[in-house]
Amino acid sequence: MAPRKVIILTDPGQDQAVALLMAFARPDLFDVLGLVATAGNIDLSYTVGNCLKLLELAGRPEIPVFAGCLRPIKRDLVTAAHVHGPTGLDGYDFPEPAIRAQSKHGVDFIIETLRAAEPGDISIFSLSPLTNLGVALIQAPEIAGRIREIVMMAGAYFEVGNITPTAEFNVYVDPEAADVVLRSGIPMVMLPLDVTHQMRSTRARLDAFSAIGNRCGAAVDGMMSFSEAFDLQKYGWDGAPLHGPCVPAYMMKPELFESRLINVTVETGSELTLGMTVADWWQITNRRRNVTYVRNGDPVGYYDLMVETISRLP
Repeated sequence: MAPRKVIILTDPGQDQAVALLMAFARPDLFDVLGLVATAGNIDLSYTVGNCLKLLELAGRPEIPVFAGCLRPIKRDLVTAAHVHGPTGLDGYDFPEPAIRAQSKHGVDFIIETLRAAEPGDISIFSLSPLTNLGVALIQAPEIAGRIREIVMMAGAYFEVGNITPTAEFNVYVDPEAADVVLRSGIPMVMLPLDVTHQMRSTRARLDAFSAIGNRCGAAVDGMMSFSEAFDLQKYGWDGAPLHGPCVPAYMMKPELFESRLINVTVETGSELTLGMTVADWWQITNRRRNVTYVRNGDPVGYYDLMVETISRLP
């Protein structure tokens, strides 16, 4: 079977770094056409550089990186530097990358790549706020019919919020972009906090990455050991939730997860609940079922898959 062609939307972020490394490790499964860096966890200048650092770490410098929009569609940028540190990838000593980003804007890359491809040939692998895809759909709405599916880490219902009491970070940063995407008619899978909060990086699970003996395993342990400190204090759990890798894990091994096709909408008008994903889990309304919403997952299988995948890297 030919590898799945993907465009990755990302704003790394330690957990997203692990997700990216998983994708880079399996060229037999993922043909990564490009990374579109998003302003989100940290400013765009850092997220672009972080993409380049991760490509060099993984030995995949041939994958192109495109800088996207500097800010959300309508709002000021909210970052998570308080979690990820001032660079977004604190916890591992990366050298300055030798490779450079492409000159083309990330939105133009999305539009041009989808227009040139056969319908249904390319999937969107989203780890970040949806700004760049939202802008692409506004500028070129016809590309919606060309996307195979979107698999996104976004939203929450049962777990509610992690940046406000009612909103998950990726949706909260740019709720207007999320609204455009959710109304697009594109087949999509949402991996929300409801499942990512089950995937906790205990000390034993992080030690397993260092035990691999490669530089990427050591980087994963170092980065996650840094970023987990905030969540360990916040939640008081035995480990911090590991969000981003749920996307490649679902694409690689969907049997690790349980889901239901439901309607999901996003709140864009309320100051109190801005960015809340309203998931009609119990099918109370007649709204169109637009999202395969993942509710549960197997954390043991998840970490086993990650360790095996990261072991394939240098």
